[in-house]
Amino acid sequence: MKTICLYFQLHQPFRFRRYRFFDIGNDHYYYDDYANETILRKVADNCYLPANKVILEAIKKHKGKFRVAFSLSGIAIEQFLLYAPEVIQSFKELADTGCVEFLSETYSHSLVSLKSKEAFQHQVEKHDNLIEKYFGMKPSVFRNTEMIYSDEIGSMVADMGFKAILTEGAKHVLGWKSPNFMYTNAINPRLKVLMRNFKLSDDLSFRFSNHAWSEFPLTADKYAGWISKLDPKEEIVNIFMDYETFGEHQKASSGIFDFLKEFPNVALKNKLLKFDNPSSVVDALQPVSSVHVLYPISWADEERDLSAWLGNELQEEAFNKLYALQSRVEKCNDPEILKDWEYLQISDHFYYMCTKFFSDGEVHMYFNPYASPYEAFINYMNVLSDFTLRLDKVVPENEMERQISTFQRMLDEKEQKIKKLEAELKIKPVRKSPEKSTQLAEKPKVSRKKRD
Repeated sequence: MKTICLYFQLHQPFRFRRYRFFDIGNDHYYYDDYANETILRKVADNCYLPANKVILEAIKKHKGKFRVAFSLSGIAIEQFLLYAPEVIQSFKELADTGCVEFLSETYSHSLVSLKSKEAFQHQVEKHDNLIEKYFGMKPSVFRNTEMIYSDEIGSMVADMGFKAILTEGAKHVLGWKSPNFMYTNAINPRLKVLMRNFKLSDDLSFRFSNHAWSEFPLTADKYAGWISKLDPKEEIVNIFMDYETFGEHQKASSGIFDFLKEFPNVALKNKLLKFDNPSSVVDALQPVSSVHVLYPISWADEERDLSAWLGNELQEEAFNKLYALQSRVEKCNDPEILKDWEYLQISDHFYYMCTKFFSDGEVHMYFNPYASPYEAFINYMNVLSDFTLRLDKVVPENEMERQISTFQRMLDEKEQKIKKLEAELKIKPVRKSPEKSTQLAEKPKVSRKKRD
């Protein structure tokens, strides 16, 4: 019997407003609230709410035999709370069924795993506390931002106590091997590795509504048939995708929700197929071997590497400038600075700077608020420059800046006192004492002659 493991990613970034050079040092609010709310509401209405409804109905209909997994970034949860709290409620209803697993990831949907183990652990802990708070479960399986994985990252995840990690079944990593088995981390075999079947996943994510595709139209019967006809020895089929596939990437008019509704019916009629969550799969199956991933892979683009975020000089410059501030931010206690630091790390900012305009150009333009990668870079660096100035005041970089910062604080305090006193003077104007006024009026004038 083959196990179908369905996993969906949910993430929406806090997008920056147009932040000009002349805003640096003058305006410390960076976010496009209108765009963030508009996009989140649109995706919630088109995807999250209707898809959750279909999945909840399928779970109830099949009495727990239909099971799925989600990972929600901390940033996405923040936006749900701000703009669409009913989405949180719909996920709570799914969590209450006991058939939905919530996975761990980085709070900011960031690339921090490539830079700092300590900062990586901090973000993961913060994310998992949020998941436990709202959905009542502590994640035991990890899925890194955009499925970024390497032997070293896997080892860090194992040290944090997770029993499995999800990643891409990249051809250049697997070679002749199949993604339809469970593997282990090459450094720490205690960590199990579940690898995405990218062909079956992308058939839904990218090709479902493509009329030029040779397999169009894709029906639930056809799709379930493909899975059941795989090599009988293969144990698991990992279908991982963006949740926005339903209703956004593939519009409702394409029939994607009908597919989502019908697929569990068809698959569960086949006695050779079943659904399960990642943690249950890990407990039930035995790994066939370790998988060696010396250099980080991801599920993005044809290359399945980091080039979507760190593939050009603009991205490298912004990324390195950002994390050069890491040690100083760790010494900061200012809540506003720490919150902006989380939002600056969102991987989407670097994704917008990507210069791939050929095989994957259309994907990179999806929800991209910038006209060009260069514009995305300039805007981000302007924001980062202002953030650095604010950080300098709180955590100076060297002794000279520390002294300047101290003097600046003294000047700021004096200026505030002066403004306060001026305000008080305006409220209570100084009046001359009546007694003094009388004395001055009665004081005799000395004549020039008498003085001489």
